[in-house]
Amino acid sequence: MNDQEYEQFRKKLRAAIPLLRRPELGRDLWPDMLARMNEPRMRVPWYDWVLLGAAGVGACFFPGLIPALLYHL
Repeated sequence: MNDQEYEQFRKKLRAAIPLLRRPELGRDLWPDMLARMNEPRMRVPWYDWVLLGAAGVGACFFPGLIPALLYHL
């Protein structure tokens, strides 16, 4: 690669990657964080608890199911 090709490559590379003029954030993120913390928590439906209980009871009575259940996680 000669000097002219190197210079063209350098110009194209500088044009492709913009310079960071302001490395700090453009806005304060704390109000967004507070709003997110005040959002209601995700609720787990009742049938998920039933399925979890059934899997637990099934694992107690049929321990051979444990590797099968772990495989499907």
